[in-house]
Amino acid sequence: MRKRAGRPPAVTRSWYRVGPGLVAALAGLVLVAACGSGGGSSPGATPATTTSSTAPIGTTTTTPAVPDLAAVRFRLTKIADLEQPVALAARPGHPELYVAEKTGRVRVLDGNAAPLVDIHTEVSTGNEQGLLGLAFSPDGAYLYLSYTDTKGDTRLDEWAVGAGARDLVAGSRRNVLAVDQPAPNHNGGTILFGPDGHLWFGLGDGGGEGDPFGNGQNTGSLLGTMLRIDPRPAGSAAYSSPADNPYAAGGGRPEIAVIGVRNPWKFSFDRATGDLWIGDVGQDRYEEIDRLPAGHLLGANLGWPFMEATHPYKGTAPAGLVGPVQEYSHQVGQAVVGGYVYRGSANPSMVGAYLFADTYKGNIQLLTVSQAGRSSRDSGVAVPGGMPVSFGQDDAGELYVLSLSGGVFRLDPA
Repeated sequence: MRKRAGRPPAVTRSWYRVGPGLVAALAGLVLVAACGSGGGSSPGATPATTTSSTAPIGTTTTTPAVPDLAAVRFRLTKIADLEQPVALAARPGHPELYVAEKTGRVRVLDGNAAPLVDIHTEVSTGNEQGLLGLAFSPDGAYLYLSYTDTKGDTRLDEWAVGAGARDLVAGSRRNVLAVDQPAPNHNGGTILFGPDGHLWFGLGDGGGEGDPFGNGQNTGSLLGTMLRIDPRPAGSAAYSSPADNPYAAGGGRPEIAVIGVRNPWKFSFDRATGDLWIGDVGQDRYEEIDRLPAGHLLGANLGWPFMEATHPYKGTAPAGLVGPVQEYSHQVGQAVVGGYVYRGSANPSMVGAYLFADTYKGNIQLLTVSQAGRSSRDSGVAVPGGMPVSFGQDDAGELYVLSLSGGVFRLDPA
């Protein structure tokens, strides 16, 4: 990777660590229980109160009925074993599932071992880099991939897709967006089409410790933000920005929808409510999950680097920051993996529960947030092989969890 001015001398903690013996090392990892002298909170405990400039944990608007988490039961069924799977997507109107491997290939889970896309020679895979996200347009006509290229910079590319599960249109590939990355971590990379029909793209703050490049609150940079774009060409431009984006008329980059994120590695939309849930990987002490209710997404400031979860980190926080709905300390886990609110039909006990994980903890966590309050617990279900790195959702609303050690699992009723 080329050198860049201002690069920090060392890379800080990642959402995962890649190196020799990683799987074996993590298999023996012992995580200290929460509620010790460190002052942190477990996923089921009530976190510290926010500062006056931050919305309190657990605040919400009206939501559908929420489940009793004590009654939620599920098991994991392995459906595939791949090479470092990091993202799963369904193509609207098609039964097949598509999985991105960090090493640069897209697999179709249809019994055919040949990759649909193979760009492994174009992808950097060190640290948090690689093929990181995939999504299909709402009409299923286009496939989008986000990845870091061999220079370590972020790219978003598009392919036209024909009627069949493997019908990529020859010669249709084009670059939609390119973003320079000053360091090899905090790349974000998840891409999703929201209920609004636009493509949402999570990008970290550029890496390093404590936002050294100043991107978290810089509306002139695409780093440290959630983007919202129309990825189809607009005249001579490769994409366009919706007119209702907060900076479309000025004051910042028109692509930006949300600012103040550190590394929004995984995020999702609740298909019943349109709420946006973000798992934002923390710095030294805390991990956080943010929830933005539908209708209150655009222009939100999630606080980084003023705040690490609900705790002051750097500088004086302004009024109007949006606080997390859940936090936990690094006594519990060290790399949050945002998941989904379950809206499927196979497991009625789980409908309305938000499921998430931590790469270094391994167990799937359950969370509900409503006007009545917030509830969370450890499901007790461990991802085989550890290292949960992503969740996915199919067209029917059923959920899947991916392990960086290779497994792809469906959540089935216990």
